[in-house]
Formats: sequence, C-alpha cells, structure tokens
Amino acid sequence: MKQLLRFLALAAVLVLSSCGGKKESANLKPITPVKFSDVVIQDGFWTPRLDSHKDVTLAVCIDQIENQTGRIRNFENAAKGEGKHSGIFFDDSDVYKALEGMAYSLQNHPDPVLEAKCDEWIDKFAAAQQEDGYINTFYTLTGLENRWDNMDKHEMYCAGHMIEAGVAYYNVTGKRKLLDVCIRMADHMMTVFGPDKRHWVPGHEEIELALVKLYETTGEKKYLDFAEWLLDQRGHGYGSFGKSGKKWNPIYYQDDKPVREMSEIAGHAVRAMYLYCGMSDVAAYTGDQGYIDALNRLWDDVVLRNMYITGGIGQSKHNEGFTEDYDLPNLEAYCETCASVGMVLWNWRMNQFTGDSKYADVMERSLYNGALAGISLKGDKFFYVNPLESLGNHHRQAWYGCACCPSQICRFLPSIGNYIYGVSKEGLWVNLYMGNTANVKVGRKAVTLTQETNYPWEGAVALKVGLKGSLQTQIRLRIPAWCKNYTLSVNKEPVQPIVEKGYAVVDRKWTDGDVVELNFDMPVEVVAADPRVKEDVGKRAVQRGPLVYCIEEADNTEDFDGLRIAENATFDAAFEREKLGGIVGLTAHVGDRVLTYIPYYAWDNREPGKMKVWVPLKEE
Repeated sequence: MKQLLRFLALAAVLVLSSCGGKKESANLKPITPVKFSDVVIQDGFWTPRLDSHKDVTLAVCIDQIENQTGRIRNFENAAKGEGKHSGIFFDDSDVYKALEGMAYSLQNHPDPVLEAKCDEWIDKFAAAQQEDGYINTFYTLTGLENRWDNMDKHEMYCAGHMIEAGVAYYNVTGKRKLLDVCIRMADHMMTVFGPDKRHWVPGHEEIELALVKLYETTGEKKYLDFAEWLLDQRGHGYGSFGKSGKKWNPIYYQDDKPVREMSEIAGHAVRAMYLYCGMSDVAAYTGDQGYIDALNRLWDDVVLRNMYITGGIGQSKHNEGFTEDYDLPNLEAYCETCASVGMVLWNWRMNQFTGDSKYADVMERSLYNGALAGISLKGDKFFYVNPLESLGNHHRQAWYGCACCPSQICRFLPSIGNYIYGVSKEGLWVNLYMGNTANVKVGRKAVTLTQETNYPWEGAVALKVGLKGSLQTQIRLRIPAWCKNYTLSVNKEPVQPIVEKGYAVVDRKWTDGDVVELNFDMPVEVVAADPRVKEDVGKRAVQRGPLVYCIEEADNTEDFDGLRIAENATFDAAFEREKLGGIVGLTAHVGDRVLTYIPYYAWDNREPGKMKVWVPLKEE
C-alpha cells in the first residue's frame, strides 16, 4: 500500500508541476525499490558479513558509544540540563546512525535484547529534547543561545540522521516515540527557517534526503517542500559561519551556485553525495527538470573524470574531497568510506527514475570495492580512508575520534537488501545478484522470487518465480557493464532478449516455478586508466566480475616494489576457502615471475605490508 501511495503521490505532483510555471515536468519512469524488509538474504558471500555485523559490529558500536566515548552521556547530561559535552559537536549523529543499523538488523534478526537497547537509547533522546522541539546535545550543554547561528555546526545534519533512524525504527517495530521526536524537531526547524523566515544553508547536507523520508512516512507534504526550499537556498550568498566572523568557502560547501546550475563536483565528497541524494529524492516527486539536468551533468563529471576504479571518490585529504579532473593519486587517495556509501545511495536513486543500468553498474562497483573495504573481515575494525596503494602503514582502526565511517558502515551493511530489486509499471527489475528470497508485489500480484548464485565468484544466476496463477509482465535483468558475453534461458530454453539501457528484457506470461538462468562470463581483465590520469600512466589494474583486485606484500614477499604486470599476462583463478574468509584468488604469470592478487576489499586483514591496485607494466 505504501508503494502504491508513493506512485499516486508522484503522479499527482508531476501533473501539478507541469502547470506551475516554475518547473518543467519530467517524463520519468518511476521504479520503486523492493525494501530490504521484504528480502531475506541467504548468500555465500553476503550472509557471513551480515552475521558478523549482527554478532560483532553492532557490539563494537554500542560499546564505543556507551563505554569508550561520551556520546550517550551527552544525551543523559542534556536531559538533566547540566554537565559538559564531550567529543565533537556532531557526535550525536554517530549514535543515530548506529541506532539505524540496529533497526535494520532487527528486521531480519529479531532480538528482544537489542530492541530493548534501542528503546533505552530512544528514551534518552526524547528526554534530551527541548520543549520547543529542538534537540542537539552540543548546544544544549554549551549554550542554547548560540544555536542556529553557525551553519557549519551540523545541527541539521544531526537532525537528518535522527530522522533516518526514527523512520527506520518505526518501519521495523511500529514504535513511533523516536518518530514523534523527529517530527517535533522538523516542525521546530520550520518555525525558524523557510519562505518569509530566516535563510539557511546546511553546512553538511543530509537533512534534505531525510525530510523526504519523513514526507514518505507521514504523508505531510510540508516536509518535501522544506527539503526543496533548503536545496534552493544554495548559491545565493546566504552561507555563513555566523558570529564567528570566519569566511565561508562556498565551493567546499556546494554553495557557489544554485543547484540547478551545477555541472562539476567540488568540495567535500560526502556532503556532495548527500546533496545529490536529496536532489534526486526531491526530483522524483516534483519532476523538476532543472534538478535532473544538473544531476546528469554532475554524474558525468563524477564518474567519467573523478572516480577511482574502486568506485571511491574524493582525492584529497586536504578537503576530504576533490581537486581537479583526472587527479587520482593512489598512495595519497582519500576515498572516504562514507563517500563510497554515498555513491551507492546516489546511484541507487538515479537508477530508480531513469531505468538506466549505468547507475546500477556504479552502485555495484562502489558496493563491492570502495564501501566493503571500509570494514574488516571480522567486522570489528574500520577504514576511514581507502587508498589504492599502501607502504604498509595504513590500517583499520577500532574507532575514530570522528567516527562517521564506522557508524555509516553499521547502518549500511544490513540495508543491502534495498538495492537488489525494483518494481515499475513495466514489471520487475533485477539490479544486483546475490542469494535471496524476496516477496514482491508486481501490480496487484504477489510474487516470490528466489535467487541462487555464487556471485561474485561465479557468473551463474538462477531466478525462480513463485506465484498463484499466471502473470504477464517483464523481468528486466541488469547485464553488468563489465560483462562482455552472457547466456540467458527460461526453463532451459535459450532466450535472445531485447536489451534496453543495459537490461535484458524478458516479457512473457510467467507461471509458478518458472526459472530464469543467467550465465555471465567472468574472465580476468587487465585494465588501463584514462591516459589523462597521470598517476596511472604505464600501470595496469586487474578486475574480475565486479571485483577490483590488488597485490599485497603478504602474498608477494620477494621484491614487492619490483613487481611488474604484462598486458598479455596469463591468469589462474581458483577459490581458496581458507584464505581471507574464502576468495577467488588470482595468480598472474609474467615471464618467470608470479603475482598473487586478492580482492581489494580484503586487503589489510593479515600481517602489515605494502599493497598496490595499479601495478607498473613490464617493459617489453
């Protein structure tokens, strides 16, 4: 029903926007994602990671928040109205993100003890809220008279993460105590800011996409309108540090031009990703062609000129973001884990209103490489920075003073079921390949999908359809951009499908027990970078399927710095069950030398040592 209401709301808004003069209605094809709560993952690759999240990662995050740092005590002190604030001014957001991860975990792994912990935290949040709806422990404990002065103090950023957590917990449990706290905070903000009120440019984007989630949950269009108003505040000179007197850098904050005029990514990478997510969400409801055109230009700039082979973005430590096109250093690469997660979230959204597989291709690349590298195989340590080369001194940590990345991974991993399927009026869309059982509504018909695969190690995928009676509809299966050859069959009968925007379209009358089989060829590829990437001239990377590989000193102990790859190197690929949690390892034969490659996501899980993704070419 919620999905149907969203479609109806979208259709109504598109009609209205075509008459308003301010916006030109877009001819969108709305694709509604199948929520993770309707997908049970049973997969050889992902299930162990979800189990370690449940058993290890959540415990690490809870311990850090409750015992090792002052994050939860800040809420306790704020409720009492006394005591000091400890940590960074935006530390509330880490608690909210961890709670969101706990909520997602409860959906697929009900746990009364964990749910009780969530309720305990939510009680502390509610107690810390001011009578006017405002909630932020930093200002409550350092002086409420200073709130809403400095646009870079992350008040709306923290509120946004609270809203995302409140929506998630409400959707999973039906409990609305935190949702009501969120509504009061949103309403408070709207009494201060908006048309005919104060201007405001959130220094760290996040509130925009969260407000759209609040709109979807409550049906209150004022939250969608407020999200759009905040987006449209950018680029008009309103950005300010308030009474501090410090000069605002509009490029760093994506505030140098109105959002509809943006064409080049700049500034802080994570902030940019959240901005583009918010623009995508608003555009999906308003059909604002100015937003959509800008997003298309920005996507080209990010993916074609500023993205690493791992799907990571943000080259520079200096601004946690961008420098200039094709400047992609390896050893100094920043590639914040949060930014890779942001690439998944943004490309997921772009796919939903375009039906173009190129967005799902980037989503998959960032998921399996840039984002997944952000957490150790045991689930207990985290990368903030993800370089493509290491001298042996870069390692995951149990926590960070700025802990946005651990809490980001905590909420992201258990939500991966969101990104597998979509539904539109045309039928069912399959974006990712992993073992699962999903309950889907296609039109008015309930359909059960059972996907079996050993992806990403093997290219064979079987999709079984379960339903009562029959259903005439399409199943659209993404053919990954890395795949050059594949075969497709239905009930063992070969099919030559029409391919539209990267999706193999199978249109037929489906009956119970029908099985679609896809087989992707997965050869090892030796890849050259764009020649304008000076750092990688004379070097090559290796990938197989969706995975980028690297060499690590743990496997290549002899003359690591002298190792070379060849364009015509021959490779052996073999599954190694006991190595790094089970991987397909690659062995490259280059003359009389042998190079051992492992998936990039798995590096730095053994003894310290050097690592490279881009390896110099052997001179002929």
